[in-house]
Amino acid sequence: MKFENLEDFDALGDEHVGTSSETPMRKDAFKLSNEEKIDIIKDDVRHIMETLGLDLTDDSLKGTPNRVAKMFVKEIFGGLDPNKKPTASTFENKYKYGEMLVEKNITVYSTCEHHLLPIVGKAHVAYISNGTVVGLSKMNRIVDFFAKRPQVQERLTIQIVEELQKVLNTKDVACVIDAKHLCVNSRGIRDIESSTVTSEFGGKFKDRETRREFLDYIKLETKF
Repeated sequence: MKFENLEDFDALGDEHVGTSSETPMRKDAFKLSNEEKIDIIKDDVRHIMETLGLDLTDDSLKGTPNRVAKMFVKEIFGGLDPNKKPTASTFENKYKYGEMLVEKNITVYSTCEHHLLPIVGKAHVAYISNGTVVGLSKMNRIVDFFAKRPQVQERLTIQIVEELQKVLNTKDVACVIDAKHLCVNSRGIRDIESSTVTSEFGGKFKDRETRREFLDYIKLETKF
């Protein structure tokens, strides 16, 4: 893919195209400590705010550069740090449960890598055990880990499935994500009603009937 000017890159972002199923990372991504990154980002945020004409001596604004830097490194982009990857303990499927297990309505908070605006929605994840099961909360943690980085939704969906396939040692994993992108809802076309749905089906979930069963489970209303 060849680009001639900055406008070409802008157009790519507006189309929400991802360039890889792996998060693009430099080889020296972890050369700096988190505290060193926070110090550098803090200065960059301060420069942006001053360039916009904001008065950083105001009590409401003077702490913003540091707050934003800490938020970037330790919170919303914390999934870039491989040390924060959740340890997904697996167990023998002693009760011989042979049907699919579905964890639905997992909250997704991510950030669009094209405009650094929020992606908010729900993930629905399922797998069919081949002899191994994983703790339910670990599925949520895996979704959260990969969501906490600059993302495109297609890549996020694939990364969740691929990670669970590794953890469970099976291809029989599926994920559907339905999310709103604020880069669509609050800027550009400003369509506040639209959402984006992505899916990734592995192994048995490529079979039409198995996929249909999974999608039907997602539709079930959860009552307490």
